[in-house]
Amino acid sequence: MVKRILSFVGREIGGLHEAAYLLAGSAVLSLVFALVRDRLLAHILGASAQLDVYYAAFRIPDLIYVTVASLVSTSILVPFLIESRQKGQEELKTSIQNLFSAFLVLIVVVCAIAFVLMGPIQKGLFPNLFEMGLGADLVLASRILLLSPILLGVAGFFTSITQIQNRFLAYALTSPLYNVGIIIGILFFLPHLGVSGLAWGVALGALLLSLTQVPFAMRDGLFPRFSVSFDWARIKKVVTLAIPRTFTLSSQQLTTLSLVSFASFLGTGSISIFNLALNLQSVPLAIIGASYSSAAFPVLAKLIGEGNRQAFLDKMISATRHIIFWSVPVTVLFIVLRAQIVRVALGTGTFDWSDTRLTAAALALFVISSAGQSLMLLFVRSFYAEGKTAKPLLINVVSMAFTVGIAIVFLKLYSASSSFAYFTESLLRTDGVESSAVLMLPLAFTVGTFFNFLLHWKMFSRDWPGFTKPLVGTAARSIGSAIIGGYATYGSLRIFDDVFSLETAVGVFMQGICAGIVGMAVIAFMLWAMRSPELRDIIAALRNKVWKVDRASLDRLQS
Repeated sequence: MVKRILSFVGREIGGLHEAAYLLAGSAVLSLVFALVRDRLLAHILGASAQLDVYYAAFRIPDLIYVTVASLVSTSILVPFLIESRQKGQEELKTSIQNLFSAFLVLIVVVCAIAFVLMGPIQKGLFPNLFEMGLGADLVLASRILLLSPILLGVAGFFTSITQIQNRFLAYALTSPLYNVGIIIGILFFLPHLGVSGLAWGVALGALLLSLTQVPFAMRDGLFPRFSVSFDWARIKKVVTLAIPRTFTLSSQQLTTLSLVSFASFLGTGSISIFNLALNLQSVPLAIIGASYSSAAFPVLAKLIGEGNRQAFLDKMISATRHIIFWSVPVTVLFIVLRAQIVRVALGTGTFDWSDTRLTAAALALFVISSAGQSLMLLFVRSFYAEGKTAKPLLINVVSMAFTVGIAIVFLKLYSASSSFAYFTESLLRTDGVESSAVLMLPLAFTVGTFFNFLLHWKMFSRDWPGFTKPLVGTAARSIGSAIIGGYATYGSLRIFDDVFSLETAVGVFMQGICAGIVGMAVIAFMLWAMRSPELRDIIAALRNKVWKVDRASLDRLQS
């Protein structure tokens, strides 16, 4: 029975759109658990100093994850493992063993050093939390969270092995487990251990995710054995490719770290507001951008390896079209329905109306950059597939400096100019809400993201001159239909005001969902009227054999 389940889950998925929709489905499931997680945190802790400590504790472990664990990420390992597999199964096994052993030693050593130095590092980043007497909790939680980059790095390593086999279902079914562990931490560890209990929940989620990837590597005979006999030439080749990517991801994490550090000076709960809104805006990014870029990457790497440049360009155009097609309407719907989304997702318990208004405003600012963020993921992976790791590094370093600089400018302008502060608060409907200055941080994030995205697009289109022109029609159709659908959604909200009681979460949910359905129906009609080719692609993909599982396989699974 176990073998049959593994065979079913580990089956190969070949098509780009089928794999993308499968990963998107996994992302939806994972995000459902993430929303449950955040709702529980908001209900129990609210936008409080404790929740500030929890989110601040993530920053150093997350930075270690993207700097060290990125050495064995899928975007680095997949092309290398594909190349090794082409030389034979034994070559592939040797590569996996050497890289896994070297990574494990490196990540453990780095985390051990961070464990020792965590106190002074966090005091330098978040002095206000130490002044409030929360320094000990922050340091303890951060040290526990150092288990996360180790375990998630191991999970990422095994994910690379499953992806070179195009076994996206294996990853899709296990990825939501990370948030399951955190929810267990909230419900069972938090009441007894405080913030450190939340950290133990994160570690549990990372452990669940890493363990569930192991059976598929073992079934393929690719489970690595630890060895201290390293093939330095092989390791050097991967590290040489990975270092630019590591700095690229580090620059993004350093940007977030800087913004969170700024938030710690803007009043209690500001870090919580920033992170809760950031988590909510990641919903379209995870469902659309991450799914398409993850599904496209192995294909892009394979096509470049074969020297098939035209097919590579065609895949990039196809993925970009569909990211734009989905992202733009979703962005508009999120902006119009921001208050309903935040009230339903977070508006409970100690999370009061002021917290809701600030988080909704921050969400609107964040989500404006959703399409840009999604396309950046695709562009970065396309550069990695080509082996051009220096380009995204340069772009992200410049963008990091720009984003941090513009955040400082916005914060100073907000505090120096009452007119600018009044205009911002009126536009975002946060008049009279304390700590509204925190909104300057998502504003800076979005401006910096657009700057970053435009640089990526320009660099890629310069190398591939035929890239931009086929996308103009898609962008025009998506923007036009989204604007009309947004107006329909906004008008529907007023109609459903009188239908549902907005004093309850159920009433707010029904108002938002009904208005959203009206908006989506209008958007779909407009796209149909404009004969959108992307809409035809989606219908074709949903009819593909990925959703038509072989009857005999199902019978064997059920027997």
